Amino acid sequence: MINVTDKAKDRIIELREKEGKSNDHNIRVLVQGGGCSGLMYDLKFDAQIESADEVFEDKGIKILVDKKSLLYLLGTTLDFSDGLNGKGFQFINPNATRTCGCGESFSV
Repeated sequence: MINVTDKAKDRIIELREKEGKSNDHNIRVLVQGGGCSGLMYDLKFDAQIESADEVFEDKGIKILVDKKSLLYLLGTTLDFSDGLNGKGFQFINPNATRTCGCGESFSV
């Protein structure tokens, strides 16, 4: 399961409207190689649900995850911060053993 905080939900809805996307555009969460810790998160809107995708829904937000990325993301919470210490989406990932200072990459 992947969860979404209220702040992340509000920001996703705001961005979807700002980019002119319909409610059929869901959030796709990917894990890719790269970053200073070895693995990076990637978020994007996607209207296509692939047959190999796992689909989670929390607070009315559908989250699409491919099976490879799911291994790294189970139990993760997607949050959004707009504070002084950084602005953007943050992943609270119980599987990460190390994260970089910017919070965009991790290792397991």
